[in-house]
Amino acid sequence: MLEHETMFDQTEEGNDMNIFVLMKRTFDTEEKISIVNGKINEEGAEFIINPYDEYAIEEAIQVRDKHGGEVTVVTVGSEEAEKELRTALAMGCDKAVLINIDDDVEEQDQYTTAKVLAEYLKDKNPDLILAGNVAIDGGSGQVGPRVAELLGIPYVTTITKLDIADGGKVTVVRDVEGDEEIIETSLPLLVTAQQGLNEPRYPSLPGIMKAKKKPLDELELDDLDLDEEDVEAKTKTIEVFLPPKREAGKILQGEIADQVKELVQLLRSEAKVV
Repeated sequence: MLEHETMFDQTEEGNDMNIFVLMKRTFDTEEKISIVNGKINEEGAEFIINPYDEYAIEEAIQVRDKHGGEVTVVTVGSEEAEKELRTALAMGCDKAVLINIDDDVEEQDQYTTAKVLAEYLKDKNPDLILAGNVAIDGGSGQVGPRVAELLGIPYVTTITKLDIADGGKVTVVRDVEGDEEIIETSLPLLVTAQQGLNEPRYPSLPGIMKAKKKPLDELELDDLDLDEEDVEAKTKTIEVFLPPKREAGKILQGEIADQVKELVQLLRSEAKVV
């Protein structure tokens, strides 16, 4: 059983749940990405909801439908993220919040994002916070745990099953490199979603139409009583580069014995593995 000092009151039996999803807008890694001056060129790039965050969104909706309450999806970034927030609303979230720091913060990292999110959430009295296990563009998996630590609530990462009982008792199954770990804890709680938790739904046409009328609020650092110095990045990305192109394969000709000799020679001289 996990015990953790928290600034929030635990959900009482019968109360609707206050659920938040931390969402990130990411590059679609299935599409072609170009690098210009050591940075990813956003011109012409395709953007999507981070796939692991889709599991978090789906789980949040299912928890709300079972226990009652509402789901608020939150992202930190620029106004371009409104499209992905509307998609989350079309999936079934009730409200969306865009914390626009584009004009206020020159460089941001996981600390920046976590600090902004925690400052927003600290007076919202969340019962459950869900996030993706990692973002496919960065893969650090830091933001969720950092937010939980700043809020003083327990967290469980890489979850594949979530069960919330009456009284706020929670049983979580988490993936530990192919094995399973079962953890008992209580609300309020932050979890990060692993593939296999659920099957995210596609936005339906009625959902897309409803999403246009759902509330989407935009905040800035000033609204959270934060200055740029408060959220200054603790790390710096020196360079981003693509992996080397794969060379074309070589077809060996001739008799089998000659091919074997040539293969061994190539493994020694070019691949340098023998």
